[in-house]
Amino acid sequence: MNARWLIVAGIGLVIVTLSIVFARRPSISPTESRLFHAVNRLPDGLFPVLWLPMQLGNLVVGTLAGLLVALVDGDLAVAIGVVLATALKLVVERVVRKEMADALAVRQRPGTSQVDAILRGGDVPTSGPSFPSGHVILVAGIGCVVAANLPSNWWSVPLILTVLVMVGRVYVGAHNPLDVAAGLGAGLVLGGAVATLVN
Repeated sequence: MNARWLIVAGIGLVIVTLSIVFARRPSISPTESRLFHAVNRLPDGLFPVLWLPMQLGNLVVGTLAGLLVALVDGDLAVAIGVVLATALKLVVERVVRKEMADALAVRQRPGTSQVDAILRGGDVPTSGPSFPSGHVILVAGIGCVVAANLPSNWWSVPLILTVLVMVGRVYVGAHNPLDVAAGLGAGLVLGGAVATLVN
């Protein structure tokens, strides 16, 4: 079981490394812009559908949801893993942003970096660094910790929720696609490592 989560962490490391490499370009690529607009311009009616899962990327909501799963399961190790993943999310996000310091002027929020970005929800920042997505780091990290303790036929639930948060963050105009890809990679690294420790 532990080897499986080390593989997940390794896959995350590849994803975050490639995201950093591509994000260091002097401008956001036309491919990334097209992908951003394809998701960002999806119908407004999707907002209520994507809003709820996106809340799992909120530091308080995501942590409480993970702790609730641990409580229902009666597993103290998972609860400790959730708290550890939350703390590591803050560290990993800062490490990646430090690594990307020279490119953060380019990796701005879509309200600044994308032409005609649609910002939804009233609380989406229009400017400031957006690489990587902290929401995605958190939901992917806690998702790994929780999934490690779930029966294998339930693993799809944390995965689907992580994908919904990724799509939702681009849809509302909070992040560009590489931002959420880097968040996924960083979340898998920390979540895979923590899952290995607590299981």
